[in-house]
Amino acid sequence: MRAMLFASASAAALVAIPAAAQAQSAPPTGDTRNDTQQSEPGQPGAAGTNDIIVTATRRSERVQDVPLSVTAFSQKDLTTKGIVGFEGLARETPGIVLNKPSANFNNFTARGIATNGYGANLQSTVAVYIDELPISTIGNTTVLDPNLYDVERVEFLRGPQGTLFGSGSLSGALRILTRAPDLTRVAASGLVDVGLTGSDSVRQRYDAMLNLPIVNDKLGLRVVGFYRHEDGYVDNVGTGVHNANTLVDWGGRASLLFKPTDRLSVRLLASYENSNPKDSSLISPSLGRNKRISDRPDLFVGKLTNYNATIDYQFDGAHFTSSSTYSRFDQLFHVDLAGTFGQAIAFGLDANGYQKTFVEEARLASDPGGKFDWTIGGFYLGRRLDVDYFYRSSPAYLAAHGITGLPDEYYQRLYTHINSHELAGFGELTYHFTNRFWVTGGMRYGRTDAQGFTEAGGYSSAYLTYAIYGISGPLTLTPYLAATGVKAQASRPSFKVSASFKPMPSLTTYATLSTGFRTPVVNALAGYKSVVNPNDLTIPYGASSDNLKNYEVGAKGRWLNGRLSVNLALYVIDWSNIQVQANRVSDSVQFATNIGGATSKGIEFEILAVPTTGLTVGLNGSFNDAKVTRLSASEAAISGAVLGARLASPHFQGSTYINYAFDLSAHAKANVAVSAQHVGSFPGSFPRVPGSPSVTSPTYGFTDAYSNVSMTAGVAIDRLTLAAYVENLFDDHSIVYVHPEAFLASRYSTMRPRTAGIRLGYEF
Repeated sequence: MRAMLFASASAAALVAIPAAAQAQSAPPTGDTRNDTQQSEPGQPGAAGTNDIIVTATRRSERVQDVPLSVTAFSQKDLTTKGIVGFEGLARETPGIVLNKPSANFNNFTARGIATNGYGANLQSTVAVYIDELPISTIGNTTVLDPNLYDVERVEFLRGPQGTLFGSGSLSGALRILTRAPDLTRVAASGLVDVGLTGSDSVRQRYDAMLNLPIVNDKLGLRVVGFYRHEDGYVDNVGTGVHNANTLVDWGGRASLLFKPTDRLSVRLLASYENSNPKDSSLISPSLGRNKRISDRPDLFVGKLTNYNATIDYQFDGAHFTSSSTYSRFDQLFHVDLAGTFGQAIAFGLDANGYQKTFVEEARLASDPGGKFDWTIGGFYLGRRLDVDYFYRSSPAYLAAHGITGLPDEYYQRLYTHINSHELAGFGELTYHFTNRFWVTGGMRYGRTDAQGFTEAGGYSSAYLTYAIYGISGPLTLTPYLAATGVKAQASRPSFKVSASFKPMPSLTTYATLSTGFRTPVVNALAGYKSVVNPNDLTIPYGASSDNLKNYEVGAKGRWLNGRLSVNLALYVIDWSNIQVQANRVSDSVQFATNIGGATSKGIEFEILAVPTTGLTVGLNGSFNDAKVTRLSASEAAISGAVLGARLASPHFQGSTYINYAFDLSAHAKANVAVSAQHVGSFPGSFPRVPGSPSVTSPTYGFTDAYSNVSMTAGVAIDRLTLAAYVENLFDDHSIVYVHPEAFLASRYSTMRPRTAGIRLGYEF
């Protein structure tokens, strides 16, 4: 009955509302230094009167003048296209693929720089920031997919951003910039989005914002709240739960802005998000459509608390910014590992993580308009990550096999923590020879360190040996003694050099050389021998920093009074001393190491056209060829790689967007929109078994080439917007992710099945 009522409501909305709620944000005009033409304001789809301003270089610049590939989204863009998280951003950004096996298990690939879609034990290759807080960590931890309601802007920077964004931005950086309070007016908004997946899976999303100027022009408060309850669409045949992968996500943020003078402002921000998926979305196609198996729910739960204080001061000729952030990220990473032994042995991991991070960045940027533009600053990050590893059997298995001696179902408890630091100074200098030609140089010199510690209080046992060889009787608990691991340290520069030239006022070209690296990795179980097979690999100490050089040329053009916009970038990337994740065969213990090198070559394009008033057509995409090009025999043996092996990225990825807006009356505007995405097939891992270089890995496989088509239709009446939409119109169930490790019985992921819904928004 619930499904029938909802389907009737959606159908009525589609009939009654022939257009989408909002028009796409207008494309920007050309360079204002040499081109002062402006289009008619207020016309749907017409060229806007303002340039897109981004802070990708840590100073406000028009996106056309930034000598790198960057895609920017305003809140209007996000709402219009129904983008609420990482999936939508990846869909609309060329050269970007999101590896998302499950909620809060996110890993971006940019320009082909990934050895698999998981990256266990490794720092992410794409840095993710909420304002000044880096939230991306390593691949086998929970990575929150933050709420994107009422943000100022989202910027996706492609290519290494090590000069300004540090070690985590090997191939790109995603910046989510929250909105500051408005000091002049009371405002509020709300958005309700309700959809139906399949016959009985309801998706609910609620967002609200309130802005209050407490003292006009001096003090203001902005509060945002959100709640999501999204019924799952995967049945777990092991637990017997229907629609097991339900997501409950809620939280909010409050921002207080104090501006005592025109020169000084102080912003205080507090935010909290609790994201709780009730089970994994990974499936086993052999069990049937959208079905998985585990002995209990696999959990990837994240709770992020964030406090920030930002001080801005306008000096004569330069702008100073200091941003101080403290955050706490609590996470659960609970997985059934019984796939290692074909489900024959009860084997699981309940890992609980507690991460505390402090970040301080201070920078001074010159005001625009002179021959020189410059930015100089310093950065500090201190982080402690505590992880409690609890390896479990099950009471039923222990009883059935006569294994005793454990205090509970956990046969191993390991308490660890890792302290890591990053200290860096950075700067960029641009010299304008003329209004049409300028050069930029930037450098960051940083020192990073990481050290792991084993804490007393845990224990190990020979449970796996007993289980594999059918031994019964009491287990002996061997306590872990406190131990200090080797400190991994790195100290190195990152640099960027670029030249920009405007052959005509509407066209900017550039050539850039930029570099990036990742911090060293400490293996938590360094030196640990396998209790299953003592002749198997001994876990190495870790992996040293890798290196990346990006050679890029690009062009950004706007013609016909902003009605046609084209961005184009060609790049060649040399990636050396690659950090890779491998798994020991006998017991699936993960570890990090280094191998030779790889090359990635590609082209990215973005086209936005307004052929007639009200009609907007967008097209973006990338062609990429990324593969291993340097590899020794020993590196091949330990990693499973082979010369010529493809990296984990598609050869082609792209999307298109068509939007038609028109007036229904003087107070009502309508539009219809269709978007389509296509992603080519790519491998989920290296092809060989680590430690057995002649054996093809049983988990080696490719994703499907897949397409995703969505439609929206709605109307905007004054401050009210109402729309109906269908996502994944053709109900494509292609495999979009393949997990590279055998310990999971369910290793595949698909898109959310076809979802139809209605979206209601109001601005006060």
